[in-house]
Amino acid sequence: MPKVRNDLEFIPIQQGNQTVVMVRDHLGLVSEGTALPSDLFELMTLLDGSHSFRDLQMFMMRKKGGLLVGQEEIQSILSHLDEYYLLESERFQEARRKIVSEFTASPIRPCSHCGQSYPAKRQELEQKLDEILSLSNVNTQSALGAINAVLAPHIDLSVGQKGYARAYKWLGPLEASRVILLGVGHQMREGIFCLTSKDFQTPLGLVRTDKEAVEKLLGVGSQAIAPNDFPHRSEHSLEFQLLFLKHLSKNRDFSVVPILCGSLWSEPSSCNRDIFIKRTGSFLKQLRNILEDKQTPTIVVAGVDMSHIGPKFGHDAPAAYLKTQAQEHDRALLEAVLELDAKVFWQEATRVQDKYNVCGFTVLACLLEILPPSKGTLLHYEMWFEAPTQSAVSFCAVGFTPS
Repeated sequence: MPKVRNDLEFIPIQQGNQTVVMVRDHLGLVSEGTALPSDLFELMTLLDGSHSFRDLQMFMMRKKGGLLVGQEEIQSILSHLDEYYLLESERFQEARRKIVSEFTASPIRPCSHCGQSYPAKRQELEQKLDEILSLSNVNTQSALGAINAVLAPHIDLSVGQKGYARAYKWLGPLEASRVILLGVGHQMREGIFCLTSKDFQTPLGLVRTDKEAVEKLLGVGSQAIAPNDFPHRSEHSLEFQLLFLKHLSKNRDFSVVPILCGSLWSEPSSCNRDIFIKRTGSFLKQLRNILEDKQTPTIVVAGVDMSHIGPKFGHDAPAAYLKTQAQEHDRALLEAVLELDAKVFWQEATRVQDKYNVCGFTVLACLLEILPPSKGTLLHYEMWFEAPTQSAVSFCAVGFTPS
C-alpha cells in the first residue's frame, strides 16, 4: 500500500456547513489551493503503512452504506492521489530528487516568498518595510548601546507587523559586521541544525553568507547537523529577517551565518537539557566562539513564533479554549529567556511536553546556551487568531543587551 507523503501540511477549513482540508506543499508539486473533501482526507489517513487494501475497501463500503466497492474503484482513487503528488510513490520520489539536485547545486538561495508574502520589487518592498517600522515608537537601541541579540516573529509580515516593528525599530541601523541568523526549520526531517553556504537573494540585493564560519560549524562533524541544506529552499523564518536586516543596513556590508533549528520533540521522553547539550555541545561551543570573535562584531537575530493552538495544529479544541493556558506557558518560557535561565526554561518545557507546539523552542534553547551575560527586554507579545481554522499563533519581540 502506498503511503501519504509525510512532508505535507493538511489544514482543515470550515466552508459553510462543510469542512475541507487544504494541502500545503513546500516542494510546490501539489498545486497551490488544492482542497480535499473531508471523506477523501479521512481515507488518506489510512495510508500510513499499517492498513491493508481490504481496510480501504471496508472504509469505502461504510461510507456508501454497505454497497460493495471493487478493487478498481480503490485503485482509481490511489492513482488520482498519485497524479496530484500526494503519495510517496516512485513518481513523487523522482520529482523530489530533481528539485533537491537543482537546489543543492546552486550557489544562491533564491527568495521563495517574494511576490507572494511581500513585494518582489525593491521600491515597493522598501515602502512596505518602512510602513511596518513606523508602527513602533520604541527607542532605537543601537544609538544607546551595544546589542547582543534580537528575537523577532517569523509569522506572515502583515499579521506580525507590530512584532516586527518593535524588534527592528529597537535594533535600529545595523552596526554589526556579521549576524548569526537562527530560524525554525519547519521542513527539517533530519538533524537538529541545518546549515547552508549559499548567499541569499532578496529584492533589496544579495546577502552574503560567511562561508568560513559555516565551514567551521560543519567541521565539528556533529550528528546533530542535517545532511544537506535543502530545508533552506522554501523556509521563511530566515527570509523574513533578511529583509529587515538588509533594509536597516543602508547598503553597509554584512554577512550572515544561516542556521535552521529542527524540532527536539520527536522523542519527548529524551527531551531535556542534559541530552540536548550532549547532542549539540560541540556545535554550540563553536557557535559561541563565532559570536565572541572580537575581530568581527557579531550579533544574533532569531526568527521565532511561540504557541500554535487549535485544530490546524492537531488540537481537538478550538484555540479560544486553549488561549489562557498557552499564553501562561508562553510567558513562563519568555520570563526564563529574559533572565537567560536555561534551568527554568527546560523545567517549564518538560512540564508541558510541547502541548502548545512552540515552534521556536529549539532556537530559544540554542540561544540560552550561546549568549554572553545579557539583559533581555520584552518588546512585544501577541496572539493572532485565524477564524476559518479556529486556530491561533502567538509571537513576540525581545531585545538583549550586555548585562
